[in-house]
Amino acid sequence: MTENTIFSPISVLSDVGLQRAKALNELGIYTIEDLLLYFPFRYEDLRPQNMADLVDQQKVTLEGTVASEPVIARYGRKKNRLNFRLLTDQESVMVTFFNQPWIKKQVTIDERFAVYGKWDARRRSLTGMKLLPFSSGDSSEIDAVYPASQHIRQNTIKKLVTQAFEQFQDKIANIIPETLIEKYRLIDRKTTIHDLHFPDDLKSAKIARRTATFEEFFVFQMELQVLKKRDQTENGTAIEYNIDELKKFIASLPYELTDAQKRVVNEICYDLKRPIRMNRLLQGDVGSGKTIVAAIVMFAAITAGYQTALMAPTEILAEQHANNLTKIFEGMGVNIGLLTGASGSKSKQRRALLAGIEQGDINLVIGTHALIQDDVKFKKLGLVIIDEQHRFGVKQRETLRKKGADVDVLAMTATPIPRTLAITAYGEMDVSTIDQMPNGRKPVLTSWVKNSNVRGMLDFVKKQFKAGHQAFVVTPLIEESESLDLKNAMALYDQLQTEFEPTYKVGLLHGRMKPNEKDEIMRQFKDNEFQLLVSTTVIEVGVDVPNVTVMIIYDADRFGLAQLHQLRGRVGRGQDQAYCILVADPKNETGIKRMKIMTQSNDGFKISQADLQLRGSGDVFGSKQSGVPEFRVGDPVVDIGALQTAQLEASKIVNEEDWRTDNQFRQLSDYLTIVMQKNANFD
Repeated sequence: MTENTIFSPISVLSDVGLQRAKALNELGIYTIEDLLLYFPFRYEDLRPQNMADLVDQQKVTLEGTVASEPVIARYGRKKNRLNFRLLTDQESVMVTFFNQPWIKKQVTIDERFAVYGKWDARRRSLTGMKLLPFSSGDSSEIDAVYPASQHIRQNTIKKLVTQAFEQFQDKIANIIPETLIEKYRLIDRKTTIHDLHFPDDLKSAKIARRTATFEEFFVFQMELQVLKKRDQTENGTAIEYNIDELKKFIASLPYELTDAQKRVVNEICYDLKRPIRMNRLLQGDVGSGKTIVAAIVMFAAITAGYQTALMAPTEILAEQHANNLTKIFEGMGVNIGLLTGASGSKSKQRRALLAGIEQGDINLVIGTHALIQDDVKFKKLGLVIIDEQHRFGVKQRETLRKKGADVDVLAMTATPIPRTLAITAYGEMDVSTIDQMPNGRKPVLTSWVKNSNVRGMLDFVKKQFKAGHQAFVVTPLIEESESLDLKNAMALYDQLQTEFEPTYKVGLLHGRMKPNEKDEIMRQFKDNEFQLLVSTTVIEVGVDVPNVTVMIIYDADRFGLAQLHQLRGRVGRGQDQAYCILVADPKNETGIKRMKIMTQSNDGFKISQADLQLRGSGDVFGSKQSGVPEFRVGDPVVDIGALQTAQLEASKIVNEEDWRTDNQFRQLSDYLTIVMQKNANFD
């Protein structure tokens, strides 16, 4: 019988059956190690506090004696609140629990309890979040809070983490070489995992997070450096394109390229001619002209007799690219094929398309994940372009690359991030940046309104509809949350239907819909079958609807600046003036600053830099920056120093000829082999 390791499936735990394993898989937890590395996103300090030390709107724990009978009041649809008074420090405090009626049976008058919740200094009241037993005098009451789901609860995750640690702690070995642990004053892996899940205090959790961040970045950079070294040592194809034909094509375009576009075209074309395989990232703000750059370099490869492929994350985006490129390449001898899941697996049209690709008659193939299916065979693939590359996994990108011999790869992203971060986060790639907008493009006019002033905004939207235009409305949540007072898509959809219908039609789009449902909704919206689309952030990337002139973002202070900028980029695609309206009531100065930055700048790179400066290093578990590889613990914006250090150390190790056989790196080498294989399998 094989001995279990931390790489064993999660089902080896006695409390994990088929259903629970499935729920854990949805959270990205497949193995024991995945569970041990599923760290809390925040901690609650449950130690009781004195009334004199309380700060308004802060989460606190108060201890005292129940001084009144708990009373339940019902209001709204399926809503209720439970009130009772707690006598603490000689003051009677009103405690309110929303939608937790069962607490009434747990609370009896004259009994002593502790309540964790949010303190309202003006009302001298506490909105309860947890009812706790009276303190036993233990000072290490730090409660870890995990990302949970509707299929698996917070307490279940805690119980499973505890079980996994107790059972497998002796199998947790250091990944970071001892020399680096000493050099950077890190702690061992076993202690790191223990102190992130079960900290004695917030200081020990912070120390553990420092090591966990470095380890995560270090393993990530080791993977990148291994890939980079492979690319540098493997032969590439020298694509000897026809410079005269390329110049003629560029001259035929209806507008002159910007200096930034010319620069990146030269960088990419230089790579095409080299006998080393290209692996380059093209980043540019929304509307900066990445598509035309992609068209030019694809045409270059085609003039040398090669086929090119462009992979997009959704069918509607693939169709959009096909339509745009058909117009751009008209009369240039480029035969375009569109291959998506909608093509039908056995249809006559698909068979003809596959035959055309295999015989080389089709020299530009645009598609979705359908491009990487086994039956798609190219005659002479030389260049692959991957749009919104962070939407595809390593395995998917690699599978497409292997459709040809020594294929050059150009990845594109519309998320502008500071160059230092781009070079570090995408350490295996060379980075080209379009940091200039085309002349004549109208900036989106951005304004900020508070919830009390939305009436005027809705009247403005009606005027836009009268002029034949459409609008997006974006909100953070799909359904109502008990803990967050945010506008949600379902409620907003109902509200806006009442406001606009039957004169104007309202549609709804959210992340729980199936891909084909989302595509169908976007097609209907594009065809103006409804004028307003209420959506969660699924519309953040890619889709062009030139007729949309208004983007409204509710609870805008809950989004990162980079994400707000991406959402704003969904409008202003046509000739008419476009508008972005941020609806928000920020609770602090930082929130107000962020709203002002958005109204003052349309430059994605400046906004990205401002995001970095505003967030600073104080945000221990910061929100993730869209477009950058996601990490469990580290934030590549806030922790850029650690990411750069990890890159430097990983590069040194990988460039040592015999690092794989060196004893000090043996554990790291074995671990990296497993991780890279696992990443390929689970992509």
